[in-house]
Amino acid sequence: MAHAAVSALDLGSEKQLLQFFPEPVRLHLLYKVPHHGFKMSDLISKFDQEGRFVVIVYLESGTMKGGYMSKRPVFYCQEDKGAFVFEIDHQKANVFPVVKHRNSIIFNREKIGFGDCLNIYSNKDKTLCVDVGFDDTYTPTDWSDEFEVPFMVVELHRIQSVGDMLLNPWRELSWTEKERGSLRKNLVSFKPACQSLNQVRVLLMGPPGSGKSSFINSVRSVMFGRVLLLPFIGTATKGFNKKLKSYDIRSERGGKPTALTLCDVLALGDGETTGLTLPDALAVINGHAPEGHKFQSEAPIKAETSGYRPVPSINDQIHCAVFVLNACQVMTTSEDLTETLRTLQAEISDLDIPQVVLLTHVDQVCHAVQEDVKFVYSSRILQEKMMGVCCLPALGGSWRGLRSRLCISLFLIF
Repeated sequence: MAHAAVSALDLGSEKQLLQFFPEPVRLHLLYKVPHHGFKMSDLISKFDQEGRFVVIVYLESGTMKGGYMSKRPVFYCQEDKGAFVFEIDHQKANVFPVVKHRNSIIFNREKIGFGDCLNIYSNKDKTLCVDVGFDDTYTPTDWSDEFEVPFMVVELHRIQSVGDMLLNPWRELSWTEKERGSLRKNLVSFKPACQSLNQVRVLLMGPPGSGKSSFINSVRSVMFGRVLLLPFIGTATKGFNKKLKSYDIRSERGGKPTALTLCDVLALGDGETTGLTLPDALAVINGHAPEGHKFQSEAPIKAETSGYRPVPSINDQIHCAVFVLNACQVMTTSEDLTETLRTLQAEISDLDIPQVVLLTHVDQVCHAVQEDVKFVYSSRILQEKMMGVCCLPALGGSWRGLRSRLCISLFLIF
């Protein structure tokens, strides 16, 4: 397995570089030469449609030279009044802002140029080269005429405002293999407090495309130690799963099931005419619905339904309800779906069953999380999404009183 790239920027140099920006920012490494290769086309491909970027060249002399783009680069010449070049060595750190804004950035398939101060380009062999020099576009103080220089590392970083990231995470989590192993061990060894209960059944409910099946698939794969695929996973308009399906979570191939079972059902719809209806949801939660039951809005679960359990045991019932919501859509939920969620939440509360909200697709709402999931609990955007779920006015604030027992979880759907 390939190791993740780590920036060559030491803490002292990083602190000097960050002082060049008027507001607090963070650096997020996108590409590193030679770790990712020497192809200019690969480096160019890492520039997003939006964003601000820094290119850093580490010379063999020990000096760092670089350039900053304050807006998305476009092909050929670009005006960028916020651009600057800089140099950092062991004794000093200098920044040279743009004097002539026109053509301050050259950007094409073969070259990234900051005036004549710094140019990164492909040679005839399509490998990456670096030139340093000067003209009055950036007015450097001590760079000589342009010449090719030997370098050790070239890095491309995205600049992200610290305003999008919290200095202190809103949930502490140790991202270590040791902690991961401990969590896995706790799940494998977990036993229900109630001796008559064999397994804890967790029901996942959510609208189409929320990620219910993908979440189950990911949990099973992580626990099993290799990728396991459910028969149907995707983003069909009405969802793929139409039946009640229970999935055991096993820690190894051929091993015994753990005490956790994840249950998937038909996706929630807008109102009672589409998707999982309230009566059917309650029938599943109370244990009346048989395994494999195919949901049909025109044929609700009742005593005459094949396999119906008139007197379900505690092992047939649901012991925890999980509302799976897409973080990209949580604040734009339709009125009908919102009403369905509100009604379900109220009914489940009356049954005194613990409830969890699971936000998925979190990488699609925050650049930092997209680059590294470890930022998930430092993201201000995701914190606001989480708080919004608790306080949605359309839900009448009905989840606010459950905060003491309502766990807001986040999960990255790969």
